Amino acid sequence: MARDAQPFAFAQDKLTFLLALVPYLIDLGRVSVAEAAAHFQVTEKQIRDAVKLIAVSGVPGETTQYQHGDLFDISWDDFDERDEIVITHMVALDDSPRFSSREAAALIAGLQYLQSLPENVDSGVYSSLMDKLARGASERPSQVAIAGSDTTASLAEVRDAVGRRVQIEFDYLSARGSRERRTVDPLRIDSDDENWYLRAWDHARSAVRTFRLDRMTGITVTSTPVTGSHDDVPLGDRLFVGGDDDLTVTIELDPSALALLGEFVSSVDETAPAGGEGADAQQTASGRVRTRIRVAHMHSLKRLVTAMPSAVAIVDPPEAAAAVVDWARAALDRYRTA
Repeated sequence: MARDAQPFAFAQDKLTFLLALVPYLIDLGRVSVAEAAAHFQVTEKQIRDAVKLIAVSGVPGETTQYQHGDLFDISWDDFDERDEIVITHMVALDDSPRFSSREAAALIAGLQYLQSLPENVDSGVYSSLMDKLARGASERPSQVAIAGSDTTASLAEVRDAVGRRVQIEFDYLSARGSRERRTVDPLRIDSDDENWYLRAWDHARSAVRTFRLDRMTGITVTSTPVTGSHDDVPLGDRLFVGGDDDLTVTIELDPSALALLGEFVSSVDETAPAGGEGADAQQTASGRVRTRIRVAHMHSLKRLVTAMPSAVAIVDPPEAAAAVVDWARAALDRYRTA
């Protein structure tokens, strides 16, 4: 019981008690001496002595002398008449570093994304952290919300199949626009920060293929075990691995746009000839970068180039450049017709 508590044996014990008492009083706002004594398992006299010590504690100002506002203050009427503790002025604690409203909003958005994942959807830890971030920011954070993804349910199903090592069947819409039924042995789930991907052994092609989850529909997690062990299948760190029938294209682009190519520019090791050797990309006389990329089909190239029309130009082969031009003209013609 609090009345049986012993005096502090060491000075550091008393200091630890005082450091814990201040945020406790601030958090509750108003608390009786008896409640505080029971909480810290000390005597009521020790609580009263600590409160009197807090009232003469603070941080001196620029003059190195204590001025008005440099000390803690309490409501003495409540303390003397009602035996209650109410801190009316705080110092030092308000000067602790805090997240800006933008920083807090960014962290809250990240926590919302983690909470949206299937394995975390029922976790209250994330909600508690978001509440603390919002309260502890220097200003009220902007209201942010991570939109729910259509792939959330698919992600849960695929992860279940990966964990149980069973086959998956699904309809897949390729980048070409064709749809076909696939049967795969799921190997691993990856993300490129924008989309979720399944890397799996495709039975129809007898090779590892990468599938975007938002293009997978009609997913069926079967009870059929994966066919043999694929532990020795090299996946590597790249999401996309080129095949023998891929199209290799030489392009020129602004150096600032090089990072936007992502897996495309890293999909070949061969250097495009542009006045130098020994690098994946070479700078031309005009200051642009020339490099080779590998694409699975012409449609991927069209989408890549038209997404950065002023930054990327196709150098070789000529039929690739002609295909992109024809595609762009066809799109413009449809606008004219409309």
